[in-house]
Order: sequence, then structure tokens, then C-alpha cells
Amino acid sequence: MAVHIRLQRFGAKKRPYYRIVAADSRCKRDGKFLEQVGAYDPMKDPSSISFKVDRLEYWLSVGAQPSDTAASLIRRFRREPPAGEQIPAGAAS
Repeated sequence: MAVHIRLQRFGAKKRPYYRIVAADSRCKRDGKFLEQVGAYDPMKDPSSISFKVDRLEYWLSVGAQPSDTAASLIRRFRREPPAGEQIPAGAAS
């Protein structure tokens, strides 16, 4: 089973909201997933990104492959974590 970290779309038409999930690569985009590891709201100004850092690091450590968009969001989050969110030492790339 190959695990991917990818976005799952929610929200109304033209008002997207995304959950960032770890899912089996064979499942549908908005289908079954293993665990929710974060959220992304592009409609806020500035857009908000949040992660469960410990769970994200776990899935990456066991070989989960992020999609291109998820990888971009992870990089953005690591550069500027929101107030109160801590990144474990050595985890930032």
C-alpha cells in the first residue's frame, strides 16, 4: 500500500476549503483516508495553513509521498509557522 499526503476538497462552489490527509494512493480524492494531518483555507487573507506537526512528521518518516501541492504547502508552513505552532528541531529543511 502506497500512502500519499494530499488535499481533499471541501466547501461550497467557488469557496474551496481543503483538508490535508494521509490516504492510500488507490482511494478517490475525496474518498476514504487514513488520517487528517492538516487544513488549508485559501479564501482567508492571508491564506491559512495548519498541520498536526507530529502526525505529519510520522507519515513522512514512514514513506508517505506528498503530492506537488501538499509538498508546496508543507514548505510554506515550515518557512513561516503560525504563532503557537512548533516545529521539532531538525525537522525544517
